[in-house]
Amino acid sequence: MKKSGVMVPTLLGRLTKKPVTVLYPYEKLDPAPGLRGKMKFDAEKCIGCGLCAKDCPSGACVMKDMGGEKERPVFDLDRCSFCAQCEETCPKDAIEMTQEYELAHFKPGEAIVL
Repeated sequence: MKKSGVMVPTLLGRLTKKPVTVLYPYEKLDPAPGLRGKMKFDAEKCIGCGLCAKDCPSGACVMKDMGGEKERPVFDLDRCSFCAQCEETCPKDAIEMTQEYELAHFKPGEAIVL
């Protein structure tokens, strides 16, 4: 049987130390290096090859005709697993993973990257 009062020294020791947590969203920590957040797409660099859509494991990237002469990728962040496969396979470096991680939204379809 455990002794009563075993946690008392631990609790008293924590009274003099600063809190471990932060008051999110009022206080924010810097993202960890290498965080794969929301992608940034540069349409000027894109050649419309479709490799990003072919290699996307979650189907978040699809090629759509946007009224121009070539198709270009459209990213649905609701389906994205942030694996960065699209960034790695793009031959023109038109896709870049950023450190933006706050992607909450209210309605489906609001998290689309064109």
